[in-house]
Amino acid sequence: MNINVGDNKMELNGRDDLKRPLLEPSDSVCVTIPEPVDKLEKKRTVMFKIGNIKCASCVTSIESVLGEINGVESVSVSPIHGHVAIEYVPKLVNPKLIKETIEDAGFPVKEFSEQQIAVCRLRIKGMACTSCSESLERALKFLDGVKKAVVGLALEEAKVHFDPNITDSDRIIEAIEDASFGADLISSGNEANKVHLKLEGVSSVEDMNTIKSYLESAIGVNHVEMDLEEKRATVNYDPDFTGPRSIIEAVQEVAHGSYKASLYIPPRQRETEQHHEINNYRNQFLLSCLFSVPLFIFSMVLPMLPPFGDWLEYKIYNMFTVGLLLRWVLCTPVQFIVGRRFYKGSYHALRLKSANMDVLVAMGTNAAYFYSVYVAIKSLSSDTFKGQDFFETSAMLISFILLGKYLEVLAKGKTSDALAKLTDLAPDSACLLILDDDGNVVSEVAISTQLIQRNDIIKIIPGEKVPVDGIVIDGQSYVNESMITGEAQPIAKKPGDKVIGGTMNENGCLLVKATHVGSETALSQIVQLVEAAQLARAPIQKIADRISRFFVPAIVLTAFITWLGWLIPGVIGIYPKHWIPKGMDKFELALQFGISVLVVACPCALGLATPTAVMVATGKGASLGVLIKGGNALEKAHKVKAIVFDKTGTLTVGKPEVVNVMLFSSVSMEDFCDVAIAAEANSQHPIAKAFLEHARKLRQKMESNRQSNNQHVTEAKDFEVHPGTGVSGKVGDKMVLVGNKRLMQTYNVTVGPEIEGYISEHEQQARTCVLVSIDGKIAGAFAVTDPVKPEAKNVILYLHSMGISSIMVTGDNWATATAIAKEVGIEKVIAEMDPIGKADRIKDLQMRGLTVAMVGDGINDSPALVAADVGMAIGAGTDVAIEAADIVLIKSNLEDVVTAIDLSRKTISRIWLNYVWALGYNILGVPVAAGILYPFTGVRLPPWLAGACMAASSLSVVCSSLLLQSYRKSWVFQDTKRGHSHCSKST
Repeated sequence: MNINVGDNKMELNGRDDLKRPLLEPSDSVCVTIPEPVDKLEKKRTVMFKIGNIKCASCVTSIESVLGEINGVESVSVSPIHGHVAIEYVPKLVNPKLIKETIEDAGFPVKEFSEQQIAVCRLRIKGMACTSCSESLERALKFLDGVKKAVVGLALEEAKVHFDPNITDSDRIIEAIEDASFGADLISSGNEANKVHLKLEGVSSVEDMNTIKSYLESAIGVNHVEMDLEEKRATVNYDPDFTGPRSIIEAVQEVAHGSYKASLYIPPRQRETEQHHEINNYRNQFLLSCLFSVPLFIFSMVLPMLPPFGDWLEYKIYNMFTVGLLLRWVLCTPVQFIVGRRFYKGSYHALRLKSANMDVLVAMGTNAAYFYSVYVAIKSLSSDTFKGQDFFETSAMLISFILLGKYLEVLAKGKTSDALAKLTDLAPDSACLLILDDDGNVVSEVAISTQLIQRNDIIKIIPGEKVPVDGIVIDGQSYVNESMITGEAQPIAKKPGDKVIGGTMNENGCLLVKATHVGSETALSQIVQLVEAAQLARAPIQKIADRISRFFVPAIVLTAFITWLGWLIPGVIGIYPKHWIPKGMDKFELALQFGISVLVVACPCALGLATPTAVMVATGKGASLGVLIKGGNALEKAHKVKAIVFDKTGTLTVGKPEVVNVMLFSSVSMEDFCDVAIAAEANSQHPIAKAFLEHARKLRQKMESNRQSNNQHVTEAKDFEVHPGTGVSGKVGDKMVLVGNKRLMQTYNVTVGPEIEGYISEHEQQARTCVLVSIDGKIAGAFAVTDPVKPEAKNVILYLHSMGISSIMVTGDNWATATAIAKEVGIEKVIAEMDPIGKADRIKDLQMRGLTVAMVGDGINDSPALVAADVGMAIGAGTDVAIEAADIVLIKSNLEDVVTAIDLSRKTISRIWLNYVWALGYNILGVPVAAGILYPFTGVRLPPWLAGACMAASSLSVVCSSLLLQSYRKSWVFQDTKRGHSHCSKST
């Protein structure tokens, strides 16, 4: 088989190709491999804004002092803007020294360049509630060099923006550990393309250094880390010049094959740690039960069963009984070994001037335990003392809390199921074709997906998944992209079409050239975007943060007031003695009420209410083809009252087609086509491309009918583009104009009544008319239409039923815009707008108090997408629009606008329901625990039962968020028999 692309000229898939939208159809592909280039010495550029630059001598002074520093390669000073750019070698000098040198020369440095901000993600261990995440954020922000820190409680991750010239990820981890939390580095900004290798034949440091030196000199290798103990290497590389297979081959070339390397896939850290956390809580709970269950039996069951009760009441010394001894012995391991985590958590929280759940639990269990120890010691020293111990309260309380945490971490693991499913979409292996110099297939090799490099040719048979993003170069098939885009119908693929990694090839065999590998694939970017969204904090979370800041101190104060509120009236004798249970006294009754108040209230549920719902919703949205960039976008979308739609490519398909050609002179259709083709050949406008395609097909049809193909189309000379009006040029000795009426008026070409009528007739049908003039006289015209998307009308109708108004803002003419708006059911139209004008119209709507969403696809929509409260980019649009948007609609279907807003509304409703669950337990539980019902009903909440209620509150919030997994998108359909639309919603 030969897979050369013949004479078809196809664009390079280098850096420019990476800037294209990942889901945009492509017409071309290249199979050439870039030539290797010499590896340059690594340099960096830093920019400073400096003051006191008054004249050319100041510039000379700065350049001279910096030029003396070893490692500074070049200095460029802009005296007008007060900027200086310095190119330097990081191994020899750092920006801090450069900054100090400038300041020593008498020029104040006002700020660092924003280009010097790096980002790292870290896994955080040991967080219990929102107070933990807040205190850790404060600790990180105090670290020198940290610009911004976001800590996600539910995701148990932190994202830190820092200045790499001042600090690094190691120092950040140290700061986290100083704050008494564990931390592991997940990724940093320079780890986009990284491969892990297992080395064989390595036995010494010299071997490792040899391999490291060889790899560092290889083309495209950026950084190498070696681990002698594990015999592993981690290599960062530039995918434009090398890849995992080339790196493995490079290792095996060292010392003539003495060393061997193979791909090492490290275990997924998140899954490993989740599994470890679940096992840890389970083991701690079982260990606690080992002591708590016998303790409960000795305290509550056996005393009521003779003769066991008599045995337990046997006095060892004075009033110290066998039962008291057993309870003390069984409770102590639970309090100090199993419950050690609460002591550690309390210490670290208080050290950071914060208070969390651990503080409440530690205070409650300590009060019960040490009061019981007091009772035991008093019983030993007195032969008349009678007191009730609470050893079982302390142990049972810890056991129930651990059970609650165990169930909570089990449920929390489910919140990231959607993300895990996305990650698992990519297949483990792929079939690589080995080609000879002529493009013939020499052999087929099964390799790991992680070893695929850019420009590799991959064979995908029916039933297999596409391993990476690429372009079809041979074969035809249907590919099911529902797992990525949510689109149920398989998409036809032919040579030149893009395919997405993780999608399923349904029938035919495809040969695909890899264009995006590793972290550059659409699947990887979707996963990264969802992870970032899950870490981002929604504004509604601030409610929980504000409450939790005062929550624990308020509960401690409430518990103390409760204790005094029962103790003082009891001592004075305000309430009757029969209220005091048998075997207790006034102090013990008051103590139990106080402990119950401490443990029934917990800030954990409050802290989990928002992030768990955002995690589930963003993951669910991604599985439906709606990428939501964080909690802020998710929250704002539910407030949207007006949606502004772009026309071309958003409400319409975005691919114009010619629907009518009319001649207005004696010129033949053949000559008309030849002249128009020649004039438009070099134009890149979509309408020009549509006419070229139509005219060429028409011309070929005419030639085939005459059985002649000798016509030669002359290319236009003096070709000129007139922005917004058309093009002009000379075809042979004829002056040709192709464009709209304004172009004709500019060149004084008469547009007669017949032509005016033609233009008016077609504009009323939402068509754009293009006139063709030859030597100052209009020869003919053609009408172009951009079909409206089939779902557009029903989506507008459905949005109206949701109470959302729709507005169309476009740069097209008023007649076409009005016709399109009428067809889809939009009442308000703003036409002939430039990009800045679109943004201004959105700001006008916002000034009226409306929350505005913008749906667009082009570069010209970017200002409007940024100006809107919620920007929604069509997935097949430009990368600039996608970057500017808050929400990306992957499959370019307008129904997903409804899905995004509806999912937002469901999520915010779920968050408020979570707050009801979280605060409801406290609002109802705290008064009951404080004994408000006891005087009237005799009902009181024992501390161990209060602990169970506290655990149940967190569990209920997580389970409530998990119900969002059952979300089903709203949808619209057309009832063709009845002739009208119906809206249907399924949740």
